[in-house]
Amino acid sequence: MISNPRAFLEELFFAAVKAADPYEAILRHLPKPPKGRTVVIGAGKAASQMAQALERAWPHPFDGMVVARHGRVAECQRTRILQSAHPVPDEAGLAAAQALMAHVSGLTADDLVIALVSGGGSALLPAPPEGFALADEIALNGALLASGAPISAMNVVRKHFSRIKGGRLAALAHPARVVSLVVSDVPGDNPAFVASGPTVPDESDAQDALRAIRDYRVDLPERIVESIRNVVAPKPDDAAFAGHEVHVIASARVSLEAAADLARSRSVHPLILSDSIEGEARDIGRMHAALAREFSASTAFDKPMVLLSGGETTVTIGGGRYGKGGRNAEFLLSAALDLQGASGITALAADTDGIDGSENNAGAFADGDSISRIRAAGGDARALLSGHDAWSAFNLAGDLFVPGPTGTNVNDFRALLLE
Repeated sequence: MISNPRAFLEELFFAAVKAADPYEAILRHLPKPPKGRTVVIGAGKAASQMAQALERAWPHPFDGMVVARHGRVAECQRTRILQSAHPVPDEAGLAAAQALMAHVSGLTADDLVIALVSGGGSALLPAPPEGFALADEIALNGALLASGAPISAMNVVRKHFSRIKGGRLAALAHPARVVSLVVSDVPGDNPAFVASGPTVPDESDAQDALRAIRDYRVDLPERIVESIRNVVAPKPDDAAFAGHEVHVIASARVSLEAAADLARSRSVHPLILSDSIEGEARDIGRMHAALAREFSASTAFDKPMVLLSGGETTVTIGGGRYGKGGRNAEFLLSAALDLQGASGITALAADTDGIDGSENNAGAFADGDSISRIRAAGGDARALLSGHDAWSAFNLAGDLFVPGPTGTNVNDFRALLLE
């Protein structure tokens, strides 16, 4: 038996986070120094930590500028850290995007650009097309988030309404060589989808973006849709990207394997369900609860065991009211409703960047008594789930998980311990 299930699950979470440590990952993928200048750019929730790691790993001179979210950042000596808002873009982001574009201008073929890209960069780098304002990009972002579209579809749309996404930042650096080091937070680890690929183009076109808008019923002003319809996005075979390199240096799979290794060392049998699960958070929660009950009751599997999974679920808001949520909290509240009364099952769901939704928690813990605790504190779990207010439910129960910002981001981490 595990004497403290929550402490054990927390250890697994931090093992997963450590496996995505920017320094070790960057060290394995450093390019050779160029004849000319080295320019460092970056954006994402892990931008300052990645920049700090690069400063340790790169002994040569460079000019650095990265964009991180508002709040605490890692201290850097040679890198200017700009900050902007996530998940709703702000004016600071608009200025930061312009500064990054200026930072890579005027380079030569002898110069090197090292791009440090992590999840969250889409919101941190608003740069709407000519003739549009920040309010238009905020409207686009809000409509995408409310639609429940997967991250891959959202980023196809975003790259067709931007002057910086979809490889455009790398194109501005031409003829310099660009090496992109990417911490992936997207299912499948396609680097073009991380932060909407400011330095990594993909093959999608305007028709793909329009199809996503239609299929996921993204409610957008016709003016924005018309702009997207007429965009020709850069493609990977464009001459501007010749000689560029892209490396995914950390991902959910690596992190889940690290958590599994730690579990084995504690004589707990791990089973990784998948590192790329997508879908509606509450539906994925019910699926995990069903699997937990099935494996828990089965005699075919040794106990204790832990079910591990990653990926990125979505929460479809629709037109109704919503409270304080977060996809991991919503996943877990849905699972907790189906785990009522179950003994020997403890779960943790958290975002590896340390922030789930708009509050300061990474996620929450749950077990067979979670719903009873919520009820005893005056909450109605089903009503709170219906109102996308899972944070309030777990706050009532005292079950929030608040590790603080982690400095990396390889998306959702879910662990269900079966004793």
